[in-house]
Amino acid sequence: MNDEFLSALNDKQREVVLATDGPVLVLAGAGSGKTRALTFRLAYLVREKNISPWNILAVTFTNKAASEMKSRVAALLALKSPMTRICANDANAPGGGQGEVKLPWLGTFHSICAKILRREIGRLGYKNSFAIYDDDDQVSLVKQCMKELMIDIKQYAPRMILSMISGAKNELMTPDDYEGQSNAYFEEMVAKTYRLYQHKLKENHALDFDDLIMKTVELYENNPDVLDRYQKAFRYILVDEYQDTNHAQYRLIELLADRHKNICVVGDPDQSVYGWRGADIRNILDFEKKYDGCKVIKMEQNYRSTKNIIAAAQNVIKHNVQRKEKELWTENGEGMPITVYEAFNEREEAEYVVRQVEELMANSKWQIARTPHPQPSPRRGEGEGGGGLSLNDFVVLYRTNAQSRVIEEICLNWGMPYRIVGGVRFYERREIKDILAYLKILRNPNDWISLKRIINIPARGISDNTVQILEENKIPAALVLDPSIQYPVSILNPRAIESLKNFATLYETILKASRGKNVIELIQYLLDKTGYKEWQLADKLEGEERLENIHELESLAGSFADQDPETGLDNFLAEVALMTDLDRAADKEAREGKPALTLMTAHNAKGLEFPVVFMIGMEEGLFPHSQSLFDQTELEEERRLCYVGMTRAKQRLYLIYTQSRIWHGGITANEPSRFLLDIPDELVDSNKQLAIRNNQIENGWRSPTLRVDRLGEKTEDSTEDRNQKTENGDSTYKLSPGDKIEHNKFGEGIVVSIEGTIATIAFVGKGIKKLDITIAPLKKV
Repeated sequence: MNDEFLSALNDKQREVVLATDGPVLVLAGAGSGKTRALTFRLAYLVREKNISPWNILAVTFTNKAASEMKSRVAALLALKSPMTRICANDANAPGGGQGEVKLPWLGTFHSICAKILRREIGRLGYKNSFAIYDDDDQVSLVKQCMKELMIDIKQYAPRMILSMISGAKNELMTPDDYEGQSNAYFEEMVAKTYRLYQHKLKENHALDFDDLIMKTVELYENNPDVLDRYQKAFRYILVDEYQDTNHAQYRLIELLADRHKNICVVGDPDQSVYGWRGADIRNILDFEKKYDGCKVIKMEQNYRSTKNIIAAAQNVIKHNVQRKEKELWTENGEGMPITVYEAFNEREEAEYVVRQVEELMANSKWQIARTPHPQPSPRRGEGEGGGGLSLNDFVVLYRTNAQSRVIEEICLNWGMPYRIVGGVRFYERREIKDILAYLKILRNPNDWISLKRIINIPARGISDNTVQILEENKIPAALVLDPSIQYPVSILNPRAIESLKNFATLYETILKASRGKNVIELIQYLLDKTGYKEWQLADKLEGEERLENIHELESLAGSFADQDPETGLDNFLAEVALMTDLDRAADKEAREGKPALTLMTAHNAKGLEFPVVFMIGMEEGLFPHSQSLFDQTELEEERRLCYVGMTRAKQRLYLIYTQSRIWHGGITANEPSRFLLDIPDELVDSNKQLAIRNNQIENGWRSPTLRVDRLGEKTEDSTEDRNQKTENGDSTYKLSPGDKIEHNKFGEGIVVSIEGTIATIAFVGKGIKKLDITIAPLKKV
């Protein structure tokens, strides 16, 4: 063994590299040098154990991660590029091993499967030149199937059906499987669409994104000789971010590893935050049960953050039940205390962030006492002048994309460049553009650009071909919006004419109703009257978040609500147009590589690190999100997401909440996030933590929520102190099976059973629900 080769690793990293045979579970904590350990492990197999690159399969979740690992492995093997002729004629190499090969088989699940299917898919009746359909292709095909099946796309959104099909494929459910478990009309309709959709994909020799994994599993399960060949080839398998695998990915790896069982999976259950898109945390939690004799290695030394940040994050995540016990530690300095800041509203919240960024950059000669990571990577965005900070060293994290709007506005007002990662700018989002287009044609019926955008959104039977004919015949937009127009039948068929007239009638109705409505009222009316709200809600994956973005637009429009309706609308549209122009300038700066403040959701922050992290909106109902409050599993995922956000910080961490916030067009005053309560007082740099804790003790875990409705009348939710005293004085909820209760959303129900704080309740007309009785709004009746 080459001791010099491993000298750059710490003890646990070295253990990961040397544990090459048999099943290995690596629990890699945040900032523990995971990538270093994995790349050294891959290089060690080739360099020290003389394993053919063809016999190594390494799977990651992103192309960026795969590219970085390839470069690092190539450097460790003293190659000029990730290409080599090693074992070019290896008989075990899939496909014969002829010519130059990449070293090793390293890529995402989908890229690896596509590579395999290009060679083997003939066994499934497809051509090797199969097409891979993107999202728009898939939606178009689903629409075509729905049309043939006479399913109304106005009533059932194609994207919603596609998401159901995608979910089925992630569970490896064929159309037959899905049809067999369908017990309601909607599920039966999805099953029929799924069957026809797959038939047409095969007719076109095409696969969608989910098929890449599902068809590879089908290939192996139905062709033992093919599976045998790949099992022999892949003697060593490594899977990164294993906590994010779904069932299809789990099954793929299970099949390939079954012969040699030299499988190393790396991940952190505390950072599993993609359950909403199919990830199953049980895959990593149950790995030891699946593989007898599994070696477990815990990488717990953090090289990224200060002691205070690590301690705060640990105190948040330790309250989860679904996790593997792990205790992060660091030899870095104590660092600054965690800043918990209470802002008056979302505008002060944003101004506080921008002000702190400027102050820290002006006084950024401070450095933390660190124990350097072996061969540390360069600091991200390090400023000039002896360790000063640049804008690239700061990130603002939020729970939902809608929260970025106010931060963007303040950045523009202060002249601070910013960039949004993992999303589009607020005013460039599709749903925002749609609503603005509706508003524009109400003020200017000659606006063809805005009319074209929404003439068939939601779908109302006006095709692109119809719009093209109107343009080619130079029919003004204002005439298209006139219900009395008489179209020549020589250019349009009767069905197209009827659809156009129906839309014009709808427009005239909205136009008449818009008189006297302020901007907020008009947006709300448009959402309902056009069917846009119902259309978005039909999209189970993204619809609610898009509506939240529109509600944020309502909040922005609030400052124009007291103006004369026409004047207010004109002023609102003018301000939005100005903001968009400034956005383009900020985009230009980002493209030129100039330093900029980074804005992103906590989900998109995974895998990144910044010297200074601001987490905004730390309030109940926002973070944790309101949809998770009554589901213990979802609440634990919210807690993991908070943990991910906190552990992105290297030197400073700010947790910010507001007294009140304009949300969904009204003013809400939610409690500070429960996650703030998990942080010990001694780790926080203000008395806010004690104030939050005392407030909760006085009012119970769920204190009343103050709201101001759209008319400006203050109201108070009727939630009561739901913590009832037991005989021994402990503050616990006293419920028993058989008790009748009432829930402010689900109505009346009966307690079926109680396990710990989780009650199984049968609600009249709503079915069985599992609720945490310490937080659910329950009342005995």
